[in-house]
Amino acid sequence: MKNGMIRFLLLSFVLFFTLSTSITGVQAVPASKEKSPDLEKAEVFGDIDMTTKKQTTVIVELKEKSLAEAKDAGESQSKNKLKNARSKAKSKVAKAVKNGKVHREYEQVFSGFSMKLPANEIPKLLAVEDVKAVYPNVTYTTDHLKKKDITIAQDAISPQMDESAPYIGANDAWDLGYTGKGMKVAVIDTGVEYNHPDLKKNFGPYKGYDFVDNDYTPKETPVGDPRGEATDHGTHVAGTVAANGTIKGVAPDATLLAYRVLGPGGSGTTENVIAGVERAVQDGADVMNLSLGDTVNSPDWATSTALDWAMSEGVVAVTSNGNSGPNGWTVGSPGTSREAISVGATQLPLNEYAVTFGSFASAKVLGYDKENDMKALNHKEVELVEAGLGEAKDFEGKDLTGKIAVVKRGNIAFVEKADNAKKAGAIGMIVYNNYAGEIEANVPGMSVPTMKLSLEDGETLVKNIQKGDTKATFELTVSKALGEQVADFSSRGPVMDTWMIKPDISAPGVNIVSTIPTHDSDNPYGYGSKQGTSMASPHIAGAVAVIKQAKPKWSVEQIKSAIMNTAVTLKDGDGKVYPHNTQGAGSARIINTLKADSIVSPGSYSYGTFLKEKGKETKKETFTIENQSSIRKSYQLEYSFNGNGITTSGTSRVVIPARQTGKAVAKVNVDTKKAKAGTYEGTVTVREGGKTVAKIPTLLIVKEPDYPRVTSIDVSEGSVQGTYEIETYLPAGAEELAFLVYDQNFEFMGQAGIYKNQDKGYQYFDWDGKINGESKLPAGEYYMLAYAANKGKSSQVLTQKPFTVE
Repeated sequence: MKNGMIRFLLLSFVLFFTLSTSITGVQAVPASKEKSPDLEKAEVFGDIDMTTKKQTTVIVELKEKSLAEAKDAGESQSKNKLKNARSKAKSKVAKAVKNGKVHREYEQVFSGFSMKLPANEIPKLLAVEDVKAVYPNVTYTTDHLKKKDITIAQDAISPQMDESAPYIGANDAWDLGYTGKGMKVAVIDTGVEYNHPDLKKNFGPYKGYDFVDNDYTPKETPVGDPRGEATDHGTHVAGTVAANGTIKGVAPDATLLAYRVLGPGGSGTTENVIAGVERAVQDGADVMNLSLGDTVNSPDWATSTALDWAMSEGVVAVTSNGNSGPNGWTVGSPGTSREAISVGATQLPLNEYAVTFGSFASAKVLGYDKENDMKALNHKEVELVEAGLGEAKDFEGKDLTGKIAVVKRGNIAFVEKADNAKKAGAIGMIVYNNYAGEIEANVPGMSVPTMKLSLEDGETLVKNIQKGDTKATFELTVSKALGEQVADFSSRGPVMDTWMIKPDISAPGVNIVSTIPTHDSDNPYGYGSKQGTSMASPHIAGAVAVIKQAKPKWSVEQIKSAIMNTAVTLKDGDGKVYPHNTQGAGSARIINTLKADSIVSPGSYSYGTFLKEKGKETKKETFTIENQSSIRKSYQLEYSFNGNGITTSGTSRVVIPARQTGKAVAKVNVDTKKAKAGTYEGTVTVREGGKTVAKIPTLLIVKEPDYPRVTSIDVSEGSVQGTYEIETYLPAGAEELAFLVYDQNFEFMGQAGIYKNQDKGYQYFDWDGKINGESKLPAGEYYMLAYAANKGKSSQVLTQKPFTVE
């Protein structure tokens, strides 16, 4: 949300709570206020609306252990035994539940099935003794940025993978003979155009499976599918992993398997994602990549659980961390998985430019392109052409060849405005704000050099153009040379409940050019630029394939720890080290990992929460150090934390013989008198022979964590005309929850409802469309804001798009 808007909304809360004291009735009614006693018999995640007869799909986990879970526990298990257990459970469910229908069944990394049933029958399902837990069938989407006017970097066409793959050390690994050969990498995504010339040799006769259309041709959604938009995401991801043609992926000789779990428009659900993970394990994948996610910060969603068990089966699961940054606590499932490698996105080094033109003091560079293009524009007199909002229709009939487009923010993404300008022949673009003040976004990677202005300066510029003053000269200078930076959009941890550091590792994810289908029959195979943690994750999946080829005896835990141990620590533009929950262990470097002869596990660690009100509280963790060299080694360890009242101690020296393993204990002590409430970071530094072997990120939280009290809100049409359903997610419940309505100009209209003591998870409310319990909203488009307070802290979130009142 825009900072200016946040300030405005906070001021509105003063008005809101003044108004609320005189209102005794509320018009919205919680869809689920009381739970049946049967709910205690099985755990339910997400607080699914169980008062409606609406058909709902859920994921049912059984008490009978999956093949992977039983194997990990050292227990005997078989497919036949699991089949019988499912049959028994399904029979009981059929007797208990009306109008239920089982869809997909799982046994490899998840024990249970997906099921469609009336929502108000779920309490009966929970009472079936064989049922362990019930999860919502949440929607997953691709973790790349597209068609959304948000204040972060977006798609662009420029830096290619021939920069990002070598940057993380792929070329160096190839020179050593490690190209991913013999490794199978599963791409669990929107499908793959496996006939693309750059990908064809990576696929064998068996391509994978399509869980959307239930066949053996897991291709992308084509143009014209009545169910939704065409896709190209999975093909782009596959190219980053293993393309071997015009573009070279990180592991160009790896074998690819495609599992289409996201359908038209790049959207899919839990039941297909789990099915894709299961099939990938069964098909013998060595690595799997999931560049997808939702916004729910919880470690226990069914998909995250499935990935944890896939890792236990020896399949390295790599997943994107999400694109909801830069705030903390924004990581979403399956990036919240305890075991899988979650990947954040970075931007390769670049020069930051400053711009001066005319008397416009607010002028700044919004996006970067090729440096030669920036230099070509420097001191060049150009013609300015006003082009509305920068939509395609705004360029119709206008000659922009060699000129600069001047457009207003709004309606479509910055990147789309730039793309439209480029198509019209423009060599640059100026975009001005659509509300008072400057555009706070910094969006590297536009398709043309782009400058930004405040609303006031923009309106002045447009008036000048309309008067005939259409010439301008830009002075562009390098203001700062930036190293590899974490992308603003990259989601941050920690994870709720486990308090784990996420991401685990970072990799390039800004402006990555890779393979795509063009959906043009005359020229079906092409290349496109995308960005997001979706693009970072396959860099690591490819890196893992290379590492696994080179180190075939390494376990999944060793691979994860080694790639984290050998990462490069990243610093922001001011030279400050990024927090652990921003960069993870740092930016991956394949060659460093291949040369490592010591591994420290785990690769990061959270000591969790310290909640004592008085006195001191101590916790400890044991770290394993593996000496994989042929000589005896002596390791020195240092411990640190960044807060007052927190002290550290532990094993200071460990001597480990060749090819043996040693252990070190790290302790933290929190003095509640000195340590203020908050999240604190620490580091376990391991050195050998004067060389740093690893820097292990650690974390602890003093008192109540500062997680967001509300993370999402959506407003949809209700079952009765003129009514609405409000859906919101409360990570740990709320002592107070309020819904506020704003018009399109973000003027406060009134409240939709106030509630007390709401449960954690998804909550649903019926709303009759009235504000302040009195008057109906006039026809138009509106935004709704959810405000939640819990345990002395509060937060707020706005609907991503307006809802319509007719």
